[in-house]
Amino acid sequence: MSKLPKTETDKRLQKLQQLLSTMQAESCLITSQVNKYWLTGFIFDGYILVYAQSDPLLFVRRPAGLCGNNIFMIRKPEQIPGLLREAGFRVPGQVLLESDTITLSAALRLQAALEMPEIKNISAAIREIRSVKSAYELDQIRESAAIHAKVYELIPSLYHKGMTDLALQIEIERQMRLHGSMGIFRSFGENMDIFMGSMLAGDNAQVASPYDYALGGAGITPLLPLGASGTLLAPGTTLMVDMAGNYRPCMDDMTRTFVIEHAPDIAYRAHQVSLDILHTIEATAKAGVPCAVLWHIAEKIVKENKLEAYFMGTAQQAKFVGHGVGLEINEPPVLTPRSNEVLEAGMAIAIEPKFVLPGIGAAGIENTYIVHDDRLEKVTLCEESLIILS
Repeated sequence: MSKLPKTETDKRLQKLQQLLSTMQAESCLITSQVNKYWLTGFIFDGYILVYAQSDPLLFVRRPAGLCGNNIFMIRKPEQIPGLLREAGFRVPGQVLLESDTITLSAALRLQAALEMPEIKNISAAIREIRSVKSAYELDQIRESAAIHAKVYELIPSLYHKGMTDLALQIEIERQMRLHGSMGIFRSFGENMDIFMGSMLAGDNAQVASPYDYALGGAGITPLLPLGASGTLLAPGTTLMVDMAGNYRPCMDDMTRTFVIEHAPDIAYRAHQVSLDILHTIEATAKAGVPCAVLWHIAEKIVKENKLEAYFMGTAQQAKFVGHGVGLEINEPPVLTPRSNEVLEAGMAIAIEPKFVLPGIGAAGIENTYIVHDDRLEKVTLCEESLIILS
């Protein structure tokens, strides 16, 4: 049934059970699709009940026909206690929920169905153990990054004079799907709606967005105010392309900046500062380095170059310079000035120093890296300089 190697699912279950033991919890109920996939290798409508010291149980509403050990078909969660007793399993006295990813009404219903005395949250703790990847997951990120680079290398051939950002994005999306993009761009949390990535042309890069990404953009509809807005790709401006690297279950992230025919010197200078930030972080980061240190490296270089007013936006400036990637595009750790997180070997992080230049557009870059004990491994192997579209 699972498309993941059994050795992989066994390791993931063991990590989760060790977490339950550390938290002194008897069990947890997995409700989010991303964590159901992480544990089993497939998606279904239902729940996974994980005990600290025995095999997990799957309670499935859809699809019909799933069969295997410890799989129970249900219509509603209220059936779970009875099915457990009929099968000879104990009904746990304490169940932790992913309460960051379900509604209050769903959490209260599960609390009543399982006769839980209180709701306790395991969402953040699971995201933390997922942030350190297995060799299998890291290979997926490397593979995704390699395909991602191939798609970006096609962008100059897709451009023609008179295009809008949206017209070019459509052509890039077609190539993404032809190269195996899954279409969906998985992300965690509220205010994270997006469709296959973001493109920002000219002053659209200055438009503040309600979504919690590095930069904004007006979008093409009030229903999704983010990214490409139908802006003409005009000479003298830049185009920032931050399209999804979702070619494998574990994703990479990459941004590249293009110049429409020509651009003012400040665009090249800001882009070079972005590269300087990346190269300095590359030389510093490794397992054991606090994430806040990496933010302060970026901040110091920005201030030395007197570009603070443009760093990570103008009217609305993001307060991070990088983030973890994996099954979701915004995993721990986050590189912020107040982060308490520390890099660990096996983490995958995207670093994205970016500037927004009024009247010109965005400049900057984003690469994905794997953290090792003694270094960062760059998996985004693609041209890093400003690329001219003409």
